[in-house]
Amino acid sequence: MTTEDTGDLAQNAVLEQNLSRLEELTQRFVTVIQNKKQINPALNGPSPDLMAKASAQYWQQMMENPAKLMEKQVEYWGQTFHHFMAAQQALVAGNSEVAAATPTDRRFKNPMWDTNPYFSFLKQQYLQNAEIMRQAVDDLGDMDPLEQKRLKFFTQQIIDMMAPTNFLASNPDALERAVETQGQSLIDGLQNLISDLEANDGELVVRLVDETAFQVGGNIATAQGKVVYRNRMMELIQYSPTTKTVHETPIVMFPPWINKFYILDLKPENSLIRWIVDQGYTLFVVSWINPDHDYADTGLEDYIQDGYLTAVDVAKQICDQDQVNAIGYCIAGTTLSLTLSLMKKRGDSSIKSATLFTALTDFSDQGEFTPFLQNDFIDAIEDEINAKGILESFIMARTFSFLRSNDLVYGPAIKSYMMGETPPAFDLLYWNGDGSSLPGKMAKQYLRGLCQANQFAQGTFELMGETLALSDVDVPICAVTCETDHIAAWKDCYRGVQQMKSRSKTFIMSQSGHIAGIVNPPSKKKYGHYTNANLKTDADTWAKDAEFHAGSWWPRWESWVKPRSGKQVPARIPGDSDYDVLCDAPGTYVMRKSSV
Repeated sequence: MTTEDTGDLAQNAVLEQNLSRLEELTQRFVTVIQNKKQINPALNGPSPDLMAKASAQYWQQMMENPAKLMEKQVEYWGQTFHHFMAAQQALVAGNSEVAAATPTDRRFKNPMWDTNPYFSFLKQQYLQNAEIMRQAVDDLGDMDPLEQKRLKFFTQQIIDMMAPTNFLASNPDALERAVETQGQSLIDGLQNLISDLEANDGELVVRLVDETAFQVGGNIATAQGKVVYRNRMMELIQYSPTTKTVHETPIVMFPPWINKFYILDLKPENSLIRWIVDQGYTLFVVSWINPDHDYADTGLEDYIQDGYLTAVDVAKQICDQDQVNAIGYCIAGTTLSLTLSLMKKRGDSSIKSATLFTALTDFSDQGEFTPFLQNDFIDAIEDEINAKGILESFIMARTFSFLRSNDLVYGPAIKSYMMGETPPAFDLLYWNGDGSSLPGKMAKQYLRGLCQANQFAQGTFELMGETLALSDVDVPICAVTCETDHIAAWKDCYRGVQQMKSRSKTFIMSQSGHIAGIVNPPSKKKYGHYTNANLKTDADTWAKDAEFHAGSWWPRWESWVKPRSGKQVPARIPGDSDYDVLCDAPGTYVMRKSSV
């Protein structure tokens, strides 16, 4: 027997062993699918009315101008025939290049998309079909603009889903990997798929990160501090000083409660929490509860009363100060603005200044969330809330993911399920997957009253016995936004800040997106930022006239908050005689996982 024969036998043995594992994996797959939890189907797509209206509009245009439709059809046939003939000629001639490269689309990086007639034909047809589908939506000129915007979004979802890279038979990377590994990559991929299904009760949530690589309080969220207060809504962490003296006015930071606070303390080199403490400030950070079904009747008023007002009061007492400087990130910045309006009504001046990170306060333009903020989706969400008491975290995570489906759904799924790769050990993605659920009442208030009805900007949002208005906000404001933010678009944030009545308003636009634009330490020297003192102009003019500054916005913000922070006093050890230390940071609430 030759060495070559021995090698063939070994490869065949590996292949047979892999195939034998398929039976076990198939049984697990069937079991998890049979026990899949039921999800309201209305959360999986738009109301059928939207597609019916689009179809009616399309057929009406066809009847009014059949020649236009035939012209487009003939053009499609011609392009398809051209692609087919190019592939045939290349196959016969053995050409090394069939079609022009597509360098701007990362999905088609493999050279075979350009050199192999089969894959080249698939790619060209897919790109052609995608363009035709987009054009068909654009041509529905008489359709309601809002409905057309939604139709564009869901059409793009179909386009992304049907990409040839998403299927094994038309993905050269996956096929090459399967050959190289004698099928092991497919077995590993199936194992990954089933594990993800089992972890989420049959709901497919693509795992983006190796969760075993991180431990909250172990290798992430490690800044030194103590929990000095706890109630049903939050734990309040006071961080330990790293300087001998600190500014007398403390800072209270309110992170969003859709995810955990440690996005601001992932690791020492990019921790905003550590950096603020190192600049000589007494910093308190709220760690919100991850609510379960018992929180069904918890509303925005509870977040404000037991979160914002209580945290500010505790910080004032511990530091023996009459005022604090406050920070709110994303939805927590929106709610900080609500709190400022409430405090204005009540004559409470406990907050000296407010910093808003990527915070929306005017929802007149719903941006990329428009498809999900119409009645069909919100009605379905309310049905979920009424049945379960909470809006489960995976529903929100799925929504956010499909705003960037190629990067957050299909790309990771290909690597995990078709290539058999282990997800990377990436702290940001670990945090992204560590979501929190939303209390039912709070979710309804936010979605209906703020997002849909825009009541805060209109001055009609009723809460805690008051009618709250964006124009009530009059403390000094520093708003930090991000240039490519797809969650809180900077122009929408800008419009809200314009309506505030603060005499002192500073607006900063950082480069990058919702997270990277904020978690942008000076040491990285990665993303710059823009400033422009003229906030009376429109957003486009503001951006055109803005001055660019290389590097992080953090030092610029610190120079803004410093003169509002008082004199230097001896550094404060966490807690005092009235507030005993309850435990070490990062506390206990941050460890609480969602039900899904």
